[in-house]
Amino acid sequence: MTNELHVYDTTLRDGAQQEGINLTVADKLAIAALLDELGVDYIEGGWPGAIPRDTEFFQLAAKELDLRHAKLAAFGSTTKAGVAAADDHQVAALVESGAQVLTLVAKSDSRHVARALKTTPEENLRMVRDSVTHLVALGREVHVDLEHFFDGYLHDPAHALDVARTALDAGATTAVLCDTNGGTLPDVVHRIVTEVRAGTTGRLGIHTHNDAGCAVASSLSAVDAGVTHVQGCINGYGERTGNADLIAVVAALELKKGMTVLGADRLAEATRIAHQIAELTNIPPFTRQPYVGFSTFAHKAGLHASAIRVDPDLYQHIDPAAVGNDMRMIVSDMAGRASIELKGRELGFDLAGRGELLGRVTDRVKAAEARGYTYDSADASFELLLREELGEGDTSAYFQVESWRANVTAVDGGRRSEAEATVKLRTGQGRIVRTGEGNGPVNALDHALREALVGAYPEIEDFLLVDYRVRILDADQGTDATIRVLVRFTDGVRTWATVGVGTDVVEASWEAIVDALVWGLIHAEVAPR
Repeated sequence: MTNELHVYDTTLRDGAQQEGINLTVADKLAIAALLDELGVDYIEGGWPGAIPRDTEFFQLAAKELDLRHAKLAAFGSTTKAGVAAADDHQVAALVESGAQVLTLVAKSDSRHVARALKTTPEENLRMVRDSVTHLVALGREVHVDLEHFFDGYLHDPAHALDVARTALDAGATTAVLCDTNGGTLPDVVHRIVTEVRAGTTGRLGIHTHNDAGCAVASSLSAVDAGVTHVQGCINGYGERTGNADLIAVVAALELKKGMTVLGADRLAEATRIAHQIAELTNIPPFTRQPYVGFSTFAHKAGLHASAIRVDPDLYQHIDPAAVGNDMRMIVSDMAGRASIELKGRELGFDLAGRGELLGRVTDRVKAAEARGYTYDSADASFELLLREELGEGDTSAYFQVESWRANVTAVDGGRRSEAEATVKLRTGQGRIVRTGEGNGPVNALDHALREALVGAYPEIEDFLLVDYRVRILDADQGTDATIRVLVRFTDGVRTWATVGVGTDVVEASWEAIVDALVWGLIHAEVAPR
């Protein structure tokens, strides 16, 4: 490897310990391919021999995973106290995994040695030395994760340093200093790494957890102090509060420090890959995640918009394109004309010099938000509003709704309910009346509306509702409260969101769904029929 710093991803092992993540072997193979595409140097695949699913992963990876850049690493522990590495079945399982890179976890806090391993510091050093020597002799590249290193160093620096030296002297490629409890602050990390760097020869690494909210900062401090191997997880996954967000660390090193980390143009794929991995983990992407979040370069205040219209760099610390992200203007009651103009440009409308139009749109947005609408997360609804002001957004061009109704009937003595909806509308093909059934009134209305429109617009069969959210705006009004509904649709290529507001959930849902179908037809370039 020629990079200045080695990037080691542990999403498939440490990251998978996050509450709510349950990766299949197929998921792990898909994520590994994406990590390789991102350009990381090492991908830790799991603990073969201890976890059956991880054992299967390494078996399939050997046949199905074609890594172009990264090396696949297997994780395990050193040999047990009183057992030679050559006779330890867990060490043997690492060798049998076929992985050419093996990462061993070792105790470096003398308190853990005494209480968890129930052995002596001397035996702990023997376990590390024997395990590393044995695996290196078999031709494996070995890294050693020094568990609880920073806590251990603060308690007993001599033993913690001895473990690091022993690992490196036995032939380990890297001694990785781990902030396992995640509570060490960046200045302490920097001081300890500096002292360890002065007292060892060989590559040092850093592995931080985010329990004190400092995982990324501590990783950067460690690099500044001399480590040249950084471990972390995509999207900051990991148990408890997570591990260091690897993309945030790498982006800071490349864009702020000028280091060569992932290689040419790899970082520009970060947003896409982070979101694809989020889909595979079934954990929604964090919208405000540094660098790659959907809202990371979103601007809402009118003051910001005025400055950005002159120079985007005035309110952005980097060019979003450097990490594959985009600048977004958020339209809200805080919006001024500059915000509307920039949002229009983002959506493909040139509004420059159209002061009267900008004034009308700004007034409409503020009035709508006063009634409960929000366009923060409903760009499609704002675009329809803008098109209407431009004379391009007449919903009735596609269909005219005559009436709709939805009924819920209790059956089986009230133990369950059935919903039925009827929609009456007109298209260019004439008057259409359709009835739909569903597991609730909104679902029934959606079915009825689609049944009514599919004859004229078969394209809507590709429009899939993927998110549905309801919020009560004035809860103090009880059942008389105003309801806001946000829906998100996709056609497999685009994803869009619309908003509806009403005095009940069905009314608000109807508005949002109708607008979503119209927006979808417009962007599918379907003419009114």
